[in-house]
Amino acid sequence: MIRNHLIAPSLLAADFTRLERDVAMVEQSRADWLHLDVMDGRFVPNITFGMFIVQAIRKMSAKPLDVHLMIVEPERYIEPFRAAGADVITVHYEACPHLHRTLQQIRDTGAKAGVAINPHTSVELLDDVLEDLDLVCIMSVNPGFGGQKFIYRSIPKIARLRQMADERNLYPLIEVDGGVGLQNAEKILQAGADVLVAGSSVFGADNPTEAIARMKDIGQEARQPFLV
Repeated sequence: MIRNHLIAPSLLAADFTRLERDVAMVEQSRADWLHLDVMDGRFVPNITFGMFIVQAIRKMSAKPLDVHLMIVEPERYIEPFRAAGADVITVHYEACPHLHRTLQQIRDTGAKAGVAINPHTSVELLDDVLEDLDLVCIMSVNPGFGGQKFIYRSIPKIARLRQMADERNLYPLIEVDGGVGLQNAEKILQAGADVLVAGSSVFGADNPTEAIARMKDIGQEARQPFLV
């Protein structure tokens, strides 16, 4: 079964010399969210941007901002990113020794709380916090750089997480981030995903708006909307 799903183009793959143009394209497209990857050069090798860029993008877009913190000590920056305009704040399981407290901190700001797991991290490790999650981001590449190939071992992880949630009547959105495109989107959605993060497959396409529309058109079954 393919559920009604969300498309979240990742600005990591955008042209930052023409950022306003690329945000406007997403804003006018059928995309649901904007996905913003914040990297610190410590948790991952790359450095991207901070809350001031998020704040600037907030002024350009009315779509929900899905802010993915690939940083150490994310609890220090939850409030500033929320103040900058983040609607969803996702932290990494691997970066949070006090994950439950960090998730509560996110929810206390009024944002939706997400957790991301790296390719080597089992979904079973989320069992004790599943009730506290609005979103789980399954990394289908190693975090830190765009343009990587999708790790197909992520498919059974998606299915297992969906099973875990369904068995407990829980409804966190399952987001998949990394190497997602038209070549694998249907399999990802069939496994139980709700949100497709697409970077290079959108911004590297000859017609990004059409690429978003084609991914959005996969599957027809409706589901209760989230952050619309």
